[in-house]
Amino acid sequence: MEGCKAFIIGGSAGSLDVLLKVLPVLDAALRFPIVIVIHRKHGTDSLLPDLLSTRTKLKVKEVDEKEELKAGFIYIAPSDYHLLIEQDGTFSLDYSEKVNYSRPAIDVTFQTAAEVYRDKLVCLLLSGSNSDGVNGLKSVKEWGGLAAIQDPATAQVAYMPAQAQLKVAIDRVLKIQQIGEFINLLSNS
Repeated sequence: MEGCKAFIIGGSAGSLDVLLKVLPVLDAALRFPIVIVIHRKHGTDSLLPDLLSTRTKLKVKEVDEKEELKAGFIYIAPSDYHLLIEQDGTFSLDYSEKVNYSRPAIDVTFQTAAEVYRDKLVCLLLSGSNSDGVNGLKSVKEWGGLAAIQDPATAQVAYMPAQAQLKVAIDRVLKIQQIGEFINLLSNS
């Protein structure tokens, strides 16, 4: 894909281990932002941005309301808020009902990003134990974006990427060691 404008990663149980392996290999000069939506309990993991920032040369921060997405940043969805991407390229935080028992819900972020970035969006679904992200990946495909999953055989909890593989025409199935290289290649294309 040429001209990727945003790369969004969704995950749940088992996905943090993947991120800790992927972030160190990312180029410091990525030409698009990375947005990470991970299921986490409210009030916990407030140190997640700090933990992830020790593993990468990119700037890592938790999202602020109305913040503009910028290349070279890794944005983390705050716990207990849905993370939406607005048409003007800013984030919006939402406290509406949980989706797939989750807030933030991966589906919400994937779907809103798909409408904004269309064929310039790549979304990756990692390890997890529910089907959150599947409907979001369907939207990504409908808007012309690229849908990728962690190879279920390498996932600590295979259910989430396996459900996506069953229900969506997935463009890339990536082993953990391929993910960072895939992201770097997108930045250089």
